[in-house]
Amino acid sequence: MKKRYSIPLIIIAAMVLLNVIARFCRPFADFYVAHIFPVISTAVSFLTGLLPFSLGEMLTVGAVILVIFGIPLFLILLIFRKGKRRATAAFAGTLALWILCYITTTETMNCFIMYQCTPLSEKYFPDAHDHTDEEITELYAMLIDKCNELASQVPRDENGCFDITCDFKEEAKKAMKKAGEEYPQLRGFYPDPKPIQFSYFMSQSHLTGIYLPYTIEANYNDDMVRANLPATVCHELSHLKGFIQEDEANFLAFVAATGSDNVEFRYAGYLDALEYVHNAVWDNEVEQALPLSDTISDEVLRDWFRFMPENYWEDNAAKEVISTETVSEASTAAIDTNIKMNGRDDGIRAYDMVVELLLDYYFS
Repeated sequence: MKKRYSIPLIIIAAMVLLNVIARFCRPFADFYVAHIFPVISTAVSFLTGLLPFSLGEMLTVGAVILVIFGIPLFLILLIFRKGKRRATAAFAGTLALWILCYITTTETMNCFIMYQCTPLSEKYFPDAHDHTDEEITELYAMLIDKCNELASQVPRDENGCFDITCDFKEEAKKAMKKAGEEYPQLRGFYPDPKPIQFSYFMSQSHLTGIYLPYTIEANYNDDMVRANLPATVCHELSHLKGFIQEDEANFLAFVAATGSDNVEFRYAGYLDALEYVHNAVWDNEVEQALPLSDTISDEVLRDWFRFMPENYWEDNAAKEVISTETVSEASTAAIDTNIKMNGRDDGIRAYDMVVELLLDYYFS
């Protein structure tokens, strides 16, 4: 077999083997996350961080263009280059194989292995127990009190809604490093989070942020309400430190944001957690907690559960190439499948499991 085929095939086989080892040997995954991934993440994120744009987004756009135009071009060349069909097919096959090799390697090294390591709850809350309605009620009340208190201390826009005025990228990096004092895995270098240029597509997918393992970059939706930025960028930055589970990233974003010296970050962190706990209280019909919803201040009610600016969909209707409903369903299915494929039966519901970690944090 020629080297142009054998080398990428050997690498792909090695990645498959690493995935199998990680799936059945948790100590291997833990060692990798603790000692190997930090070196890879720091080096790669430093280099990609030198670019003012998201390299991962550009690679994704390039891949879409390659599929749309590359496949028809390949077929045309096969038809008209009769004497060089074998060479054309060999080039296309080699290119496709190396692209598959790159995707397999980066997904394995920068994502899949981390799914198999010891959960954060086992490492930091070994005495955690099944939580009671009384505890979630107490947590709900505490978050409401914090949000009510901080709501009057943060800047607001002309509509009276909470707005971010600080340098959120620098504040996020400082907050994550401070959280590293309690969770050592968060220590080290952080690149700037980057905005996605095609943020409308993210909005259609109902995504506030995305971690791209191909380039180890933390990206955020630049169109969303700015009040979502603190929790979002801290969440994505936690992925760069090997916390790949979504509930763990949500939890660490809460710890970082609420531990920040900046009041805007603290309020945003408590507000984000309040939304998750509020949903849990109502979804599970925790009767003793339900009346607490009436104590939420008007300012907090004005601030929470805001995703896109008012009239966003109407103002950007011309950008809709594929229907928002279709994009949203496809995105949800892809995320759900990816999480389940990596051994997490909760699927996309893993995001909501941050409530369990919050209860562990306060009541273990």
